[in-house]
Amino acid sequence: MNEMLDFVKAISDANRLKIIGLLAQQPYSVEELAALLNLKPSTVSHHLARLAQIGLVSARTESYYNVYQLDEKALQSKSRDLFSQENLAASVADVDADAYDNKVIKDYIRKDGSLKIIPAQRKKLEAVLRHVVKAFKVGKRYSEKQVNEILSGYHEDTATLRRELVGYGLMKREGGGGDYWRE
Repeated sequence: MNEMLDFVKAISDANRLKIIGLLAQQPYSVEELAALLNLKPSTVSHHLARLAQIGLVSARTESYYNVYQLDEKALQSKSRDLFSQENLAASVADVDADAYDNKVIKDYIRKDGSLKIIPAQRKKLEAVLRHVVKAFKVGKRYSEKQVNEILSGYHEDTATLRRELVGYGLMKREGGGGDYWRE
């Protein structure tokens, strides 16, 4: 995660991006880059140092000058590796995936566990349904009457809750009025 942040910080400057763009075309000295970008050589040196720190540029000595070049393979490799599915997933490992659902539940559920109202907004409805479906055991089959009894503890409109649970794929239904179950 820190490596990803360092990389993003290093390239998140407009002048550093311009330097990368120029070096992608050909190697340049500090003085050449400074003239091209209308910057002081000390400023360009600072930017090059940041890019060198993350391994994107390297320098070689030519006469009296250091000539900088972009390491295109390093740029491609870092981009591919740092922004892989695995690293992106790891970057949110400490995020509470249920935070939104918990907030919605807090807003819509009374202290006795019943719903104040059935949310009209789809995202909020989904969060409430994910909460309600927990009242059903996975794999156990329920008659429509049993489902209605359980759902009546949440809201009087059991038909809407039942239909939405099936509609969102949180519960399955067999036939018209047949068994209901949670997979």
